Amino acid sequence: MVKSMSSKKIARTGGLLLAAALMVTNICGCGASGDKALSGKISLAGSTSMQKVCEALMEGYMEKNEQVTVTTEYTGSGAGLESLASGSVDIGNASRHVKDTEKEKGLVENVIALDGIAVIVNKANTVTDLTKDELIKVYQGEVKNWSELGGKDEAIVVIGRENGSGTRDAFEELLKLKDACAYAQELDSTGGVLAKVAATDGAIGYVSLDVVDSSVTAVKLDGVEASEAQILAGNYLLQRPFVMATKGSIEEQNELVKDWFAYLATEEGKSIIRKAGLIVPQ
Repeated sequence: MVKSMSSKKIARTGGLLLAAALMVTNICGCGASGDKALSGKISLAGSTSMQKVCEALMEGYMEKNEQVTVTTEYTGSGAGLESLASGSVDIGNASRHVKDTEKEKGLVENVIALDGIAVIVNKANTVTDLTKDELIKVYQGEVKNWSELGGKDEAIVVIGRENGSGTRDAFEELLKLKDACAYAQELDSTGGVLAKVAATDGAIGYVSLDVVDSSVTAVKLDGVEASEAQILAGNYLLQRPFVMATKGSIEEQNELVKDWFAYLATEEGKSIIRKAGLIVPQ
């Protein structure tokens, strides 16, 4: 992940930017404050991993602002930021930090959410802590038995999501495992992975943090537990920011874009983000 901003500053920066947007919008009397009807179009482009949260936010926003149309093209993070830099869209979505070379074009990183992924194992497994290197070797198929990791003599069953899954894309991207995983099974839902790991001796899988329950064990990575607190602190390995970048600061945007960010800062907006399985920066 590109370190254009340290992970430990993500939560503070995202919260400040959204709070600033809310303050500006309330002063202007725009749609999110309920004082004035807005009309027009907001255009976004970028990350495919952000599709779920974008669609939900668009639906919620347009229900409150019937004369505003919000559109998103899912072209990938880099392409979305290129579109923003060229002025063809209002907002560029990226499931990574904005690079320094992109910031030189005037792009500003606005973190709207954090994506956390938990690595889970069967409850009977005695291995509850893995290093990054061990996890990579497990998913590459180099380590095939839990005894190699201090556990019992039991084959490792590597479970993952189907090709095209946003969770899979994030997991493989963060560990630099794109097209390198030796999956025993690829399942088409988070619930499917959770149930399979819970029912299969020796299984390991990955799921969005918010769905982890008592049927499985979420392992620590490099001694750090998978939790919202550790993600917000910037300590947990498998996390990334979801960014809605603007050309210039939020305060420099048009009335509609300001109002969009103000909506994200409302309790309704935050609730939508959480329901998408993401963590809201504080």
